[in-house]
Amino acid sequence: MLAVITIGIVRVRNLFAVVILTTIYSFLMASVMIVLDAVDVALTEASVGAGIGTVLLLGTLYLTKTEEARPVHTVFLPLFVAVVTAGVLIWGVTATPPFGAADTPVQLAGPDYMSRSLSETGIYNVVSAVLGSYRGLDTLGETVVVFTAGIAILMLLKRARPED
Repeated sequence: MLAVITIGIVRVRNLFAVVILTTIYSFLMASVMIVLDAVDVALTEASVGAGIGTVLLLGTLYLTKTEEARPVHTVFLPLFVAVVTAGVLIWGVTATPPFGAADTPVQLAGPDYMSRSLSETGIYNVVSAVLGSYRGLDTLGETVVVFTAGIAILMLLKRARPED
């Protein structure tokens, strides 16, 4: 379903349909994250990707045209960039351990965090301890990125408003 939605997003010229398809894609990705036991990522994807993203895109669409302009260049350069990027990503994934293997470092880190998070951080909730203390700079960076994107969208919307 994700592949079909992706093809639909690329092929459709009506931007309202693209926004709706993007929202459906976000909900499907949230479902995938739930299946992979990443409920926190699923909630973030559903709220930011499908919720806030849809509202901002619909607001932007209200102030702009609803039909995408036809491209003036050929599709070969974007296709080349996409194929090279896919090749690099596939090559990078070949070095990862098999999915679900019992000896992967990610699965071995969980019990370690559970046992020492309270004594090292003083935070009773393990997820909050990981996000706020162990990965605090990463969480701060993600917050800055989301905040900057929100401010940029607001600046674009303010600039696109018709003159009174």
